[in-house]
Amino acid sequence: MMSERIVHPFPPVYSSESRILILGSFPSAASRAQEFYYGHPRNRFWPLLAALLGVAEPPHSIEEKREMLLQHHIALYDAVTACTITGSADSSMQSIIPADLSSIFQAAPIQAVFANGTKAYKVCIERIGIAAIKLPSTSPANARFGFTELLTAWKQILPKLL
Repeated sequence: MMSERIVHPFPPVYSSESRILILGSFPSAASRAQEFYYGHPRNRFWPLLAALLGVAEPPHSIEEKREMLLQHHIALYDAVTACTITGSADSSMQSIIPADLSSIFQAAPIQAVFANGTKAYKVCIERIGIAAIKLPSTSPANARFGFTELLTAWKQILPKLL
């Protein structure tokens, strides 16, 4: 598989009522093909968020996903706006350009930033210069955390949404 230079292909999701910002690292190949966040069918992000928020059924369409985020005051984006990457592997990311989050912070009263995984966390701290709370990755590549462990770790987003 070849490395390729990719610019983030879709915009952040947020509104003037967003209270938290969840940052992934960079869209996977499946997400890039779908043109929306966490598009890999085995990524646990959408089922996890639905369970945390008490939503009976995880959203399926992009519009349902966007609506669930905004309804619960969640902004969503990625820490990297462009990079050279091989497939979907965070470990292969090079020539990283960090995301400019100023439009999100100007438009929304963000109370906390949560990083979905180590790469997002490192980019937040080292490249963007913002304090972020590191959460275990929802990626299927993160086999160390089962769904129950993820649910427990991710519960810390809930107090910031109240």
